[in-house]
Amino acid sequence: MHIGLVGGIGVAATVVYYQRLSAAMAARGATLELTIVHADVQELIRNNLADNREAQAEVYARLIDRLKSAGADCAAITSLGGHFCYDQTVAISSLPLISAVKPLDAYFADQGFQTVGLLGTRVVMRTGLYGQLQRTHPVALVDEIEVLGQTYQDMAVAGECSDQQRAMFLDAGQRMVKDLGADAVVLAGTDLNLAFDGQEPGYTVVDALDVHVDVLARLACGEASLRDSDADF
Repeated sequence: MHIGLVGGIGVAATVVYYQRLSAAMAARGATLELTIVHADVQELIRNNLADNREAQAEVYARLIDRLKSAGADCAAITSLGGHFCYDQTVAISSLPLISAVKPLDAYFADQGFQTVGLLGTRVVMRTGLYGQLQRTHPVALVDEIEVLGQTYQDMAVAGECSDQQRAMFLDAGQRMVKDLGADAVVLAGTDLNLAFDGQEPGYTVVDALDVHVDVLARLACGEASLRDSDADF
């Protein structure tokens, strides 16, 4: 299956999607058919902060039309923060959309996580992953959502993580485990690999990007069909 990715939001996350999806297909001995289109991260940020879902959905729809013209069979948005207008995008998308959020609930339950701590955009942390976790309880550092969300946004736009930013995220995860009872900390922002890759934080970390990539890889090599997956038409 030909996979289409809406990338650029941000660039670092897109690169990691490409790397990990390529590696997953290589491990299966399969050839990857992939097209990536570039979205404007600043436009996304403006629409996200203004909760302008319809406007961002229209942006996505135009990009998805380009993916369809390139031969893609389905599309995915390479940003959990960018899923704030997911339902509005599904309604006007010319391709089935593969959610990065929906597979997480089942994954957390399968791992036996009763409570998960969230790191990501302001909206992701404030809404508990858009209220889509039914089998696992999400928690966040409520009083620090603004500063953590801004720090995440700055890192995503820059495409790099400073030592100070890394220390902030690692400490936030530790406190969600210690003070809020989180069984695991979820990197619910696709650029957080910049802060956590190569680190040993001393607690369980789940990169939501990896769960999404696994779904896309199974579709790409024919292990799953759109009907069997969390695709939305």
